[in-house]
Amino acid sequence: MAIGVYNVKDYGATGDGQTDNTKAFEAAWSVACTVEGRTTIVIPEGAYLLGPTIFRGPCKGIMVMQVKGQLLASTHLEAYKENWLDFQYINGLVISGGGRFDGQGASAWPYNQCKKILNCKPLPKTLVFSFVTNATISSINFIDSKFFHVHVFKSRNITFDSIRISAPGDSPNTDGIHIADSTNIQVANSVIGTGDDCISIGSGCTNLTIFNVLCGPGHGISIGSLGKNAGEKDVIGLKVMQCNLTGTTNGLRIKTWQSSPSSLKATNFLFEHIIMNNVYNPIIIDQNYCPNANCLGKVYLIAPTTTKYIIRITDIKYRNITGTFASPVAYKLVCSVAAPCEGVELSDISLEYNGKDKQAQNATSICVNVYGSSNGNVKPDPCIKPDPCI
Repeated sequence: MAIGVYNVKDYGATGDGQTDNTKAFEAAWSVACTVEGRTTIVIPEGAYLLGPTIFRGPCKGIMVMQVKGQLLASTHLEAYKENWLDFQYINGLVISGGGRFDGQGASAWPYNQCKKILNCKPLPKTLVFSFVTNATISSINFIDSKFFHVHVFKSRNITFDSIRISAPGDSPNTDGIHIADSTNIQVANSVIGTGDDCISIGSGCTNLTIFNVLCGPGHGISIGSLGKNAGEKDVIGLKVMQCNLTGTTNGLRIKTWQSSPSSLKATNFLFEHIIMNNVYNPIIIDQNYCPNANCLGKVYLIAPTTTKYIIRITDIKYRNITGTFASPVAYKLVCSVAAPCEGVELSDISLEYNGKDKQAQNATSICVNVYGSSNGNVKPDPCIKPDPCI
């Protein structure tokens, strides 16, 4: 064994696709984590069946996981408490190698109740990063997660590069990458197609960059939903640039609940150089979001009660967006009368309707309580009103 290199096969792993290798992977991690400097765990070619596993730090050095083989998630749902593979409390992590994480989700999707039950018990996520700092995940493939493929929580300084994520377009809640309560996260040069959001951003995020991502099928790139739970924090600083969305139900979407138990804001977003190919709803701001029938009245028609808050959406820029869409409505920007969206910019946008409704050739826009600006080079015509403070 080379110094600083730990092959999972040396700890009993068998890449036959049938033997449970959980203990072997845990043993290799436990040894490598105690070594100072840069240590590498090698997962050679083969198919390695794994049950739920926690790779926990802190470790004494930088942990490198070189994945050349295929990791297969156990299909026994009773074995999971929460997630499949959990990386926790690590400063310095590299995962690469061209291998694949297979969530084997088709066996679990029929048991997903989250469309029917609001506070459902989620199925296991494939790869979770919690309290992880200074990490790079590159040249890795994910397929068929039971729930989210990747979840980033309370982490900072993580780069995802050259990632491929794939699940059927009708697979439930299979978000590609979900980011929450994290700072300085970048997703670049990646291909994501799932049954839910390609990338979804939750509360408490700052300074996120999404660059050169191909998205589709799926629900597009989404911020939110925000405002469901108490204690949620602001989302500040998002750049989405040079991305291509194909056949998605939504393009660029910001969604907040009608009223929130927390006072928070979403601000300083830039969407630039985006190509949309047959996207149904290209640009959406929805402060009226509610996935069930138990919500209050429409928030943009009524003022909130004294115990509820409206999330403030400000400084949102859409620039250089081109392509085709299938909905009769090009831009649907619906904000609150109590807290209108301000500083919304639409510039250099050219979207062509290619839907089936011939009567909708002159696509429209919907703007409710939205203020901002447009440079005039926008098609279809924007309905945005000038900012009241200008």
